[in-house]
Amino acid sequence: MIGKLKGTIDEIGDDYVLVDVHGVCYVAHCSARTLSRIGSVGEACILFIETYVREDQLKLFGFMTALEREWFNLLQSVQGVGAKVALAVLSTLTPGELANAIALQDKTSVSRANGVGPKVAVRIVTELKNKAPAFAGEASANIGLKQELGEGVASAPVADAVSALTNLGYSRDQAANAVAAAMKTAGEGADSAKLIRLGLKELSR
Repeated sequence: MIGKLKGTIDEIGDDYVLVDVHGVCYVAHCSARTLSRIGSVGEACILFIETYVREDQLKLFGFMTALEREWFNLLQSVQGVGAKVALAVLSTLTPGELANAIALQDKTSVSRANGVGPKVAVRIVTELKNKAPAFAGEASANIGLKQELGEGVASAPVADAVSALTNLGYSRDQAANAVAAAMKTAGEGADSAKLIRLGLKELSR
């Protein structure tokens, strides 16, 4: 079982990187995002590896962070999502963006990934909504609020504040982050006007 590779980039392909580890070259299949960040041929690299062993093949999948590898495995727990689709999702969304999309039940963002149709996108955001917090990374502080918004159970002042900021041109994710930060300052009992004012202050930073 291979868990991590430390070596030199020998070749970069459309969906893989060839890593030279002391003269032995390993083919690691990667997301487009990982390939864009890994570096250039001849440079040192470190990849977190998920090893797939099948009767007729041994395949390595490479990731820049352990968190991306966790999401890769988590995505495949959803019916209809295999390694190819999981990589496509991670090519389109960062782990934080994916956690946000699941918390907000934002199937549109997930369906932007190549090969992810509306039905699969719905399954991803639905089946992973109770698992996402464990892998939320930078989104963990706001995940609870975003799940409430996605499920339509957030309080009226919070929902109104997010709606108001969205109407001003901010994305739903930006608005949710800003209102979550505003709630930390104002407290959960704050009215929508105060949350909007503090949210705008957060967004202007």
